[in-house]
Amino acid sequence: MIIDTHLHLIDLAALRYPWLDGVPALNRNFPQEDYAVEARRVGIEAALHMEVDVDPADIEAETAHVERLARKPGSLLRGAIVSARPEETGFAAYLERVRADPFVKGFRRVLHVVPDDVSEGALFRENVRRLSGTGLPFDLCVLPRQHPKAMALIDQAPDVQFVLDHCGIPDIRGNGEHPWREQITEIARRPNVVAKISGVVAYADPAGWTLETIRPYVEHVIGAFGWDRVVWGSDWPVCTLGGGLSTWVAATHALLSGTGERERSQLLSANARRVYRL
Repeated sequence: MIIDTHLHLIDLAALRYPWLDGVPALNRNFPQEDYAVEARRVGIEAALHMEVDVDPADIEAETAHVERLARKPGSLLRGAIVSARPEETGFAAYLERVRADPFVKGFRRVLHVVPDDVSEGALFRENVRRLSGTGLPFDLCVLPRQHPKAMALIDQAPDVQFVLDHCGIPDIRGNGEHPWREQITEIARRPNVVAKISGVVAYADPAGWTLETIRPYVEHVIGAFGWDRVVWGSDWPVCTLGGGLSTWVAATHALLSGTGERERSQLLSANARRVYRL
């Protein structure tokens, strides 16, 4: 069984996605029906929707929209990691509204689309600390240059569960193993962080990556965090930029060749159940 912890659905008629204007290949509808056909073929049995950085005015509408989709017969959706703006004064009230909804499994603020110092603000850090005791993780989406700032945020909220998205977004296309490799090792020393094995095929050369291209990055993250602190995500439809869902699942299984059944189960489903309370 595979639990996909990083599924994006795009509905241009329902929500606004300003950033898609700069990514023509993704600037169209990606409905759950299309995802589900391929997902079931490759063994994905459940999925969490990851917020898609919609227009700020649509944040709560996105959650409601995804919940409606989850109620459709045959939906693979089991919850949502929703958008958050901890830098804003309204976050505390927002948290109280959404934490009562069992469909909400966590929060994310994409930090590589805002100034690097946003996560250093006193209000941002205070609001992230509000997640302590809620059981709701905070997904971190940061570039390697922002890893030190991410670590500072993590250290300011030691009782909050963090999830490092996309293996820390290494520059695979540019062979950027350093200082990414050393930074991943340092992040992994913090016990309140889990790493998400996702996104890597989108960061490789779409025309030329092979299993050996992505292996050093995936294996280093798993080695640094250990099998009990990694989860898996498709990053669909962003993964279509690097070969697609089936290709990424096949690559994942190839990378796991030779590992034990328990280790595969931890990465592909068991840890996700624990981290996101499924």
